[in-house]
Parts: sequence; structure tokens; C-alpha cells
Amino acid sequence: MKFVINKSQIVSVLAKVQGLAGRRSNLAITENILIRSGNEGVYLTATDLETGFEGFYSASVEKEGAIAVSAKKLYEILREFPSDDIFINEVENRWIEIGSGKIQYHIVGMNPDDFPETPHISEVEFFSIEAAILQKMIERTTIISAAGDEKRAHINGIFVERMKNEDISIFRFVSTDGSRLNAVDHIFESSLIIPLGEGVLVPKKGLNEVAKFLDVEGNVQVGIKDSNFIVQKETETIIIRMLEGDFPKYEDILKKGVDHFIHLDTIEFYKMLKRMSILATDHYKGAVFTFDDNKLVVTATNPDYGESKEETEIEFAGGMIEAAFNPKYFLDTLSVIDDEQVIINIVDGNHPCVIEGDGDKTFTSVIMPMRI
Repeated sequence: MKFVINKSQIVSVLAKVQGLAGRRSNLAITENILIRSGNEGVYLTATDLETGFEGFYSASVEKEGAIAVSAKKLYEILREFPSDDIFINEVENRWIEIGSGKIQYHIVGMNPDDFPETPHISEVEFFSIEAAILQKMIERTTIISAAGDEKRAHINGIFVERMKNEDISIFRFVSTDGSRLNAVDHIFESSLIIPLGEGVLVPKKGLNEVAKFLDVEGNVQVGIKDSNFIVQKETETIIIRMLEGDFPKYEDILKKGVDHFIHLDTIEFYKMLKRMSILATDHYKGAVFTFDDNKLVVTATNPDYGESKEETEIEFAGGMIEAAFNPKYFLDTLSVIDDEQVIINIVDGNHPCVIEGDGDKTFTSVIMPMRI
């Protein structure tokens, strides 16, 4: 294997695959990236055995070949390389020579035949979606993360649905950790019908890897086939092995009550809750929200540090409602709402609180109350 590649072609890709190569698996070789040189360029492959990536990049190839090499060390070397054109050559005993002018590196590689194969999936029925929209959907649902020791599939995954409602097609992501739930929809034009199918569970960590490769502009192709969730760009493909398990029935949770709809300035509400979270610790996470007489009072108490209290004016009529919530959940939700105002729908201290933007109705967040 022998080729010359431009630094801009490869460094950004190596940066993006560090999450895959840096994740522990049962095979040490997955810490490597597989490099294959062909007639017109170079193929790069990375995997953590759950999510696989493959991309093709133009290069001046003198000799075809393949090698597996440490993704971390290759990235660190090429990131600091001072020249634009980088010479990569496989020499004896699977050693790789990297150089340009006066700079030379020699690093050891591994047998490419030991690298896990990426699934080859044919006859996939793809549909097109804007990359920026898909990235926003991922951001709004993966913000609900799972604990490191979490084993339940519906907590580790995003429930992905493709639905048809009258004349529109809906692509939906739903995420939960048991204490809150986020749902985000993308509604396609009536003329576009996306492939329908049963809802599937896609690992959150795999979708986080997808988000790294999504551009601000342009479209990507999405497909679901043979227990795999596939996202495809012009020269790059990510394949995620889906999770097995059932997602809980969630539709009733999204229904709003008829009692109270409270409008709040998104940024000011965020700042208020940020201040009320200063005293929070792992043992004392909650704050008491009191809605009463056209005002909202948030009180946080931590026996180890003290207490805080802040109030803001709202339009609220009716009997007092007192409920305890984890302010961090509100902060997470508010951070991914673009509207200037948010609407909080609350029934009482025992029912979930539903949050959505004043204008954008494609995103809904539901937060369960805590015990006071």
C-alpha cells in the first residue's frame, strides 16, 4: 500500500471516528482504523462492533493494499503534520511509514484480515432528509442519556417510527430515561411518502456518532433493513445495529391537560433554573416549583450547602400548584428549544409537566415530578 493524500481529506474524518475506535470492545483491533487503497482513492473503516463507518476519499494511489493502524495515534500524527500532502507507505512486517520532506514516522500496523467486516446490505429502501434536521432530531433525543450500567434497551435506544397520518408522512424519534421523555417529529411534504414499517430501537451512542458526520447543508439518505439503521452520504456510510426490545407505550404521556398553560421567556427561565441548580448535588437534585397568584417560585434546598429561592411573574389563575422537579431536566429541554417562549402545561403536583416551544410543535418534552 502506497499513496499520497491531502491532510484536509483525512484529518477531520479521523477526528470524528475517535468515538468509535476509542470505545472498548471484545476485540482490540477495533481501536484501529482499517485503511484500504484502491484505484482512485482510499477507504477508511472504523467500528465498535455496534456501529460501523466507511468512507471513501480521493488520493494519489501508487500501490493498492490494506492495513489496520491505531486510529488514535494516526490522528495525533496527521493532526500535527505541517504539510498538506501526506505520504503513507506500508513497508515490511506491517509497519507503516508516514512522511513528508524532513518528517518521518514509522508505526506498527495489524493484519487487515482480522478487522471486523462491515455489514453489506443491499436493496435498502432509502428516503431523503435534510442533514441539519436529522442532526436536530438526534440532539433533542440523545440529550436524555443512559447511565453507564444501564441494560434496558428502551433506555439505551431511541425509538424510531415512520408513520403516515392522512396525507402527511412523519418521521419520529422518542427517548426516555424513565423520569422524562422527549419526542420530536419531522413532517414531510404531502407528496413524499417515506417507507413505512414497525418502530425500531436505535442505540443512542450510535446516533451520536452519526451526528458528528452531518453537515449544516445538504441531504442524507436514511434506511432501515435487516436489523440495521443506515445513514448514507455521498461518500460516507454509517450502519448501526439496532437493539432488541420493546419501547413502552408513550402516546398518552404526550397528551396535554386542560388546566394550565404557562408562557415563559425561554432564556430568562433557563437562567433562573441555572441559578437554582447551583446548590444541587447527586443526593439533592430537586427543586420545588410553586405556581400561585400570577407568580412562579422555585426553591432549592441542600442541607450540605444551604438554600436558594427565586420568583418570576407569570400568568396563572387558579389554586396553588406545588410540584418538585429536577431542574437539570428543564435545562436540558430548554437548551434545545429555539423559540423565544416556551409553554409549560401542568395539571398538579402528581402529573407530568409537558413543555414545548411557543411556535415549534414538532418537539415535546415531558418531565415527571419528584416526591417531595
